[in-house]
Amino acid sequence: MLAVLSPAKSLDFNPAPEGTAYSMPDFQTDANRLVQIAKRLTVEDLRKLMKISEDLAQLNVNRFKTFAKASTAENAKQAALAFTGDTYQGFQAWDLDADQLAYAQDHVRIMSGLYGVLRPLDLMQPYRLEMGSRLENKEGKNLYAYWGTRLGKALDQASGGDAVINLASNEYFKAASAKTMKSRVITPEFKEEKGNELKMVGFYAKRARGAMARYMVENRVDHVEGLKDFNTDGYGFRADLSSDDKWVFSRVQAA
Repeated sequence: MLAVLSPAKSLDFNPAPEGTAYSMPDFQTDANRLVQIAKRLTVEDLRKLMKISEDLAQLNVNRFKTFAKASTAENAKQAALAFTGDTYQGFQAWDLDADQLAYAQDHVRIMSGLYGVLRPLDLMQPYRLEMGSRLENKEGKNLYAYWGTRLGKALDQASGGDAVINLASNEYFKAASAKTMKSRVITPEFKEEKGNELKMVGFYAKRARGAMARYMVENRVDHVEGLKDFNTDGYGFRADLSSDDKWVFSRVQAA
């Protein structure tokens, strides 16, 4: 069984603890090709492309200019430790031991606009390139065209014929071309109960996605039915609201 996460915009590139294992991205060559395209963009180009501030655009122009073809422990960091957004506050990779990280390496994947698909311990350099970016390339006008069906095939291979648990955003999982995948895809949804209202709150949902991936790793959940026992932060499975491919988890929101 394979959990799939989105990346995060916020990054931490302080050195990982000494001795932390690392691996190399499968699509490093493809990432390097995208970097060569991005290196030609100006601050204004990047600002418009990703709808970010001038300061952020300048930061990422500098990142692309200094991006090295080969990632090392000196210029890069393990993906699951480098991303620090809401999902990764839920996943808390920094608190996993070596055996748990090794298990995550086989059972968790991170979608990436630049790297395609990352394993938790794959080295990545600091970047920002969202999957929805309309970065023209030899394959077409955006990153979906660039990656084509390759990411879905990579997820199929990593899942080994078991289910893929889609804990990524629509923007990112769209790049997997799910309709072409052979694996069963299950998409959990996390909702908050307040009075008679049931709704998804982005911040909480992102954290819950990471928390479910951590639950899979900590408990070595190897069958989809085991996910129905997920109860981190008060969530519970709602059979009455779920379907075969969309599983709803809800909790009572604090007043």
